Formats: sequence, structure tokens, C-alpha cells
Amino acid sequence: MLQEAENDFAKARNKALFNEIQHFLNPEEASMISLKAVKKLIKTETETYIGMQVVPINKIIGSEGRYKDFDNQFFPKRSVVKERWEHVDEAIIKDIVLPPIKVYELGGLYFVRDGNHRVSVAKAKGVEFIDAEVISLQTEIRLSPVRTLQGMIKQIIAYEKRNFYFETNFGDITEYWCLDFSTAGQYDKIYEHILTHKYFINQSKTEEISMEEAILSWYETVYMPVVNSIEKCNIMKYFKNHTVSDLYMFIISFYDELKKKFGEDLPLEEIVYDIKKERKTTPLKKAKNLLNKLLLKMRMGNSH
Repeated sequence: MLQEAENDFAKARNKALFNEIQHFLNPEEASMISLKAVKKLIKTETETYIGMQVVPINKIIGSEGRYKDFDNQFFPKRSVVKERWEHVDEAIIKDIVLPPIKVYELGGLYFVRDGNHRVSVAKAKGVEFIDAEVISLQTEIRLSPVRTLQGMIKQIIAYEKRNFYFETNFGDITEYWCLDFSTAGQYDKIYEHILTHKYFINQSKTEEISMEEAILSWYETVYMPVVNSIEKCNIMKYFKNHTVSDLYMFIISFYDELKKKFGEDLPLEEIVYDIKKERKTTPLKKAKNLLNKLLLKMRMGNSH
């Protein structure tokens, strides 16, 4: 029996190695999804104890604590799990009934609290369902099974976009349906931008403008001028993994900072062109350093 379990582990370990080789250029694509990472992206309301359920194995997509020990297919990545994995497999071979696993449910998918080895063995043996004690993390979003965090992020962004467009009527007001982002949480920030814009407009009005007027004004006088400058400078070719709205969010935050220091006459296109020049060799995550460099350059210019 033990030899069979050893053979089963070797096969499962080889599958993990093959998965790793397939994704050697992007190793995160073969990594298991961490519940902690997902909870940073999705706001959960309450925890509700559901109790015992029969859970589809293909909907168990991540782990609370052992996500480094297994790959995104639940195959073992580390030999340190070998002994325990084989004990679980041997028990199954001997028809020994194992206790149910414990999982968190979030958006229709499951993350293992306890029982990662049992899930891994079940996956290796082609088992489709497993008994589980379930705690539900309540949220409105519903998710489809995915194997990468990036795949989950795409679903979350799509959900956020649907909500934003539905709740604000943004598309019908502006006739612009391409307010897209590559990271989650940006639509809430856009809504804050619009509310801030509305507030400043109302400072010079005797009667408060409507939300519809504020959205259209923000779109025409704030968002599109930045987008037009981005397109005029043809800068997006240096940001292939990002959207024009990503770049808008990045530029506008530092543009406001620069305007406070150098006044309202600071030309937006000068900033965009400078980013374009430096982007040829600099990734987006270092772009803040570029704007700081621009800030230093402009300070030096003002000192002469």
C-alpha cells in the first residue's frame, strides 16, 4: 500500500513540476491563490457558519495558509508535504473514512482552512466532490472558478465596472463605455473624483448642480483633456499592460501635486511627454520616480 502512495505522490509532484515549467516566464500563474490576497480585493460583510456540505473540487481554488505548499491545481510543490500527503493517500487506498475538510466560501468559490493535503490527494485521484464544513464570507459578488489571482482580479474589475455604470448611469450620460482599469478598486476612486469635482463647482453656484451634470462636467473638463493628451503623445504603446484610465489615474494624482507647487499654468502635455520619454526604459511602478525627477528639474529651473 505504501509503495502505491509513494507512486501517487511522485506523479502528483511531477505534475506540479510540469506546471511550473509551463509557466516559468510568469511563475505567479502557477501559484495557488491566497485567501488573504483575495480579501484585500473583495470587501466581505460578515462570516456565516453554513455547516456540512458536499463541495465540488473544481470550485476549491485557494487556501488560507498553505498556498505556498501547493500549486494552482493543488499538486504538491514542496517535498516537505510528502509524508503527510502519502498518509492521506494511503488512508484513501485502505478505504478509511477521513474527516471533512474545512473551507471558507467566498463568491461561490472555496478556500481551504484545513485539509489541503486531502484536497490535493482527491484532486490527484480525479475525485469530483468532497465533504466540507463551510463558513461563508458574505459578499454580493459571484465568481467563476479561476486558477490565478489575475483571473480573479479581472472578474472583480468587471463586477466593479458593472456596478459603477449601473449606479451612476455613466455610460448613458457620457456615451463613453471604455472607462476600464487593470487593477481593482479604481471605480470607487473615480466616483470620489466626480464628487470632489461636483463640490468645487457648487462653490460658485447658488443652486446645487445634479449628479448627472457633475458626471458630464468631470468627463468633459477633467478626464478627456488628460486622455486627449495621452493619445496626442502616443504614450500608450509604452504601457501595453495598462489602460488609458490607469494612466489617467496615475497622471492626475501627480499633476495636482505639481500644480500646487508651480501653479495652474503647468502644461499637462509637458508631463505626459516627459513620462513617454522615460517610459522607454522604465516600468510603470517606477513612474513615480520619473515625476519626482520632473519635479526636481522644474524646481531647478525656477531657481535660476
